[in-house]
Amino acid sequence: MATINCDMGESFGLYKLGDDAALMPFLDIANVACGFHASDYNHMRATVKLAKQHGVKVGAHPSLPDLQGFGRREMKMPRDELANCLIYQIGALTGFLAAEGMTLNHIKPHGSLYGMAARDEAVANAVADAALVFQTPLLGMAGTLHESIYRTRGLKFIAEFYADLDYNDDGGLIITRVHDAKDPAEAAAKCRRAIAEGKVRSLGGVDVKVGAETICVHSDTPNAVAIAAAVRAVVPRASH
Repeated sequence: MATINCDMGESFGLYKLGDDAALMPFLDIANVACGFHASDYNHMRATVKLAKQHGVKVGAHPSLPDLQGFGRREMKMPRDELANCLIYQIGALTGFLAAEGMTLNHIKPHGSLYGMAARDEAVANAVADAALVFQTPLLGMAGTLHESIYRTRGLKFIAEFYADLDYNDDGGLIITRVHDAKDPAEAAAKCRRAIAEGKVRSLGGVDVKVGAETICVHSDTPNAVAIAAAVRAVVPRASH
């Protein structure tokens, strides 16, 4: 049974991004920004509290240290420095979880870090180094280094499918700096097929293989709430 997850808690100071309150009722798990691409200590605490109110499990959504670029610019960092960067962020979130009597459910790298870990062994191993400290599962893309390296390192891997992103002919994600609105019905149908058949139609018209143990909706997609509602209608709610 697939779950629905969302990258969220991405407001910063007085700047608001995404309607987390409206999204949370449709979710099973939340990937909470940890301050390096978005969010801050107040928004982290508020997002954890909101998730608790709705019975939503919380995972860390750490990134490269790129607040201005929203974590969507690639950076070169040595493996040990990157692992420390991630441990720092995940550790901060675990503090807020402890304050609310919750535990860390999973880890999902954000943005460019996620993409780099899919194809760069050093980056994927740095992510695994951090995850081993907290002994939690990792979300990622099937058929990439996410799956092979995380599993080789003894970590639980959860295959993720994206409701609001397009795929290329190689099965990779087409990631833009700013997400465009998507048709909710089409997004839901795409998710239903990914779960049932393990396939999605690429922008080039090719059927590519995907994993879909969990479905992601981005909180910064303009019509994220409508997409989440449509996907929830076709994905049975997982038990908490």
